[in-house]
Amino acid sequence: MQNSKDLLEQINDLLPQTQCGLCTYQGCRPYAEAIALHNEQINRCPPGGLATLNALAKLLEIDVKPLQTQMVTLAKPAMQAKIREDECIGCTKCIQACPVDAIIGGAKQMHTVLLMECTGCELCVAPCPVDCIDMLELPEPLYEPAQAKQRYEARIQRLTLEKSIKVQQTKPSELANNLCNPINARQEAIQAALARVKEKKLIKE
Repeated sequence: MQNSKDLLEQINDLLPQTQCGLCTYQGCRPYAEAIALHNEQINRCPPGGLATLNALAKLLEIDVKPLQTQMVTLAKPAMQAKIREDECIGCTKCIQACPVDAIIGGAKQMHTVLLMECTGCELCVAPCPVDCIDMLELPEPLYEPAQAKQRYEARIQRLTLEKSIKVQQTKPSELANNLCNPINARQEAIQAALARVKEKKLIKE
């Protein structure tokens, strides 16, 4: 019997590493964990399609035939994001949303997609306040899943480090105030959110 950790890694390596969440999990690894540890179904990856389904079935020695018809319907073609650069306002929301750091650009500057790195997850589309991102269908993916996995893991490590540094730089008085006055902290967060919404409306107008 395979070690569950080894099996998890093998399953994760067979997934397309789009990190799109269409399987209802927060990324490919959480889905792999669900399959390896909780007997989750192997037919919940539309980007992987039949190829991923068949590979998982072979690894896990599962009869794939009952699942193939459904996957033909659910399978999603290879996609790639493209920013209409002349309409981009440089808000950086797409950059923040991209799970593999495939979008580059600075605040209030034009953004662009690294075509060989984009996994087609579509997570950048919804946050864009000016709807300037199109998803283009491709005959086959341009990105390498193994590289996308590395970029995703590197991004997670970077964000974790940045969060840790931010906490360390927070003044003790601010931390104490938030702990002692959770209502005030919540109100400040709400006001900040309202300000962002107001800013979006002004931009659209």
